[in-house]
Amino acid sequence: MNKPRVLVVDDKDNILNLLRAILEDCYDVATAPDAERALLSGATGAPDVVITDIRMPGMDGLALMQAFKRQDPDVEVVLMTAYGTVQKAVEAMKAGAYDYLSKPFEPDEVLLTIGRAVERKQLRTQARNLRFALDAADRYDRLLGKSPAIRAVFGLLQRAASSDATVLIVGEPGTGKELAARAIHHASVFSQQPFSRLDCGARPPHELNESALSSLGEPGPTTSELEAHAGHVGTLLLENVDRLPLDLQAKLTQVLQRRRAGNDADGEVASGMRVISTTNVDLKAAASAGLFRGDLYYLLNVIGVRLPPLRERKEDVPLLAAHFLDVHSAKHSRPIEGFTTDALEALVRYDWPGNVRELESAIERAVALIDDTRIPVEALPDEVRLWNAGEKAMANLALLSYREAVDVARDRGTREYLIALMREFGGAVTKAAERAGVERESLHRLLKRHGLRSNEFKDDSSGS
Repeated sequence: MNKPRVLVVDDKDNILNLLRAILEDCYDVATAPDAERALLSGATGAPDVVITDIRMPGMDGLALMQAFKRQDPDVEVVLMTAYGTVQKAVEAMKAGAYDYLSKPFEPDEVLLTIGRAVERKQLRTQARNLRFALDAADRYDRLLGKSPAIRAVFGLLQRAASSDATVLIVGEPGTGKELAARAIHHASVFSQQPFSRLDCGARPPHELNESALSSLGEPGPTTSELEAHAGHVGTLLLENVDRLPLDLQAKLTQVLQRRRAGNDADGEVASGMRVISTTNVDLKAAASAGLFRGDLYYLLNVIGVRLPPLRERKEDVPLLAAHFLDVHSAKHSRPIEGFTTDALEALVRYDWPGNVRELESAIERAVALIDDTRIPVEALPDEVRLWNAGEKAMANLALLSYREAVDVARDRGTREYLIALMREFGGAVTKAAERAGVERESLHRLLKRHGLRSNEFKDDSSGS
């Protein structure tokens, strides 16, 4: 597997050599002494992350960042600053830079910052590629994922789109059943025709009368809501089809049988209108219990699609969370770049009974509440923060790659050390920095990165 590519730009050879030595074990590192040659280097091999000094002869680091962003909006840029230019770096972050590093460097901080920048770049690239893979014409956020479970669903949706057979989509609330139905429609021969929805549980039975059901795909006036579908081609989505009353189930069965009788030798439903149904119950079990017609179940379930709940594909949570963060930070005009380690761990731990819909709601809530560049765990809903902490948190390391798991474990240890350090000195950053053997500004950055504030520890002083 190719290493992520990092481009380092600085007019001082000692800085280029130092950063190469720090990064080359993990990354494919290229260097350039000025912005102009950096752009030439980028043209021959697009970098995932650019590390650039702010002050350079000719084009400065901010202009270079903008030039790379024009070539690839997903590229992450980390700025290098000397004493006195930190404020300019902060302003640049608001304009699109990922983070900044202060000279002189601490190797661990460099590796942590670049690791996070690479991860963010990869998440954005994966999000774009997976959406294109599902349907180049029309993409749906909640169907995003890279897990084997959701990839299997993508393949089944694509195969269903190539047929006009009836489809039954089964899944818990919030898993994206309507979105899956739309994906089938937009990838099918009906894509230029209407997509219509009927919620079988939200309408009184008289609105789904025999005349209305019989009008599916056939000309002739009716007085029901289904009149709009009569004589037209397209896709009809029957939502919550399990709630259809038994007498109307019989009428729908007759309609589908008549349409099937006029089909080709393969017995598929005749062209005219594609019928897709959704439910969150086991219709086969309902049929066995006499609550749903068995013959109708088999007519609807020519192609069956099960959407897995989010708890069965937790490896998709970081990707979905990053995507929803991009969507809602842009929607609310908030320059939020990512999550603290604790927040991301909490998102992966939680079982998400409301599935992807609940995850998106939690991310939008956090975006609306915080005023920082990273979402801390405190901004997540209580049920997410407090879910089964402790041993289960460690068990979820198995969902990550080795490098990701090491990074998470290291971040967790760093955060625990910072908490103990700040408690020891009652939030006194200068004294804590002296004990830790780091610069005061570096300690401030570490606290911020891990969602900690020095004033939270003012009452924890042990008298030091």
